[in-house]
Amino acid sequence: MPDSKESPTVQSMEIERAAQRERALKGNLDKSFEDTFPASDPTSPTHTPVPAGRTGADDANRVRRQAENDDFPLVAQALRSTEEGRRSNERINAAGDRVRARRRDAERIAETASEVASGATSLAASEVRSFLQDVEGKIRARPIAAVAIVAPLALVLGATR
Repeated sequence: MPDSKESPTVQSMEIERAAQRERALKGNLDKSFEDTFPASDPTSPTHTPVPAGRTGADDANRVRRQAENDDFPLVAQALRSTEEGRRSNERINAAGDRVRARRRDAERIAETASEVASGATSLAASEVRSFLQDVEGKIRARPIAAVAIVAPLALVLGATR
């Protein structure tokens, strides 16, 4: 008889027990993480960590002057980076405005070009109709002369083909 530890049932049970132990350990790790995570702390109805309102211009200038001293190099660096970020955002917004203006200009040019093309097409069609009416009027006025002109041309074209 084969060894009982090698049967598929025993192997399946061992795998299941290992998975249960792993889930239990992972659950303990998740619970300890949640217990130490700051977002899991209850909120206070009387105190908020977010300051209310904005600081005045005088306070901002005072902080900026303090940052310019070598006592607070990280503050100076942070203030410079926020000013650079604000300037780059302004440049990005200005570039976006220019792109939108160019897009509107391109749309207007496309509409104008479409109108011009439509007008040119209708003008050409009316010119062709006018030319054909003139030719037809001349043929009706002098049918023998028209046949005398067309017959030699038809003979030459027929012979060359």
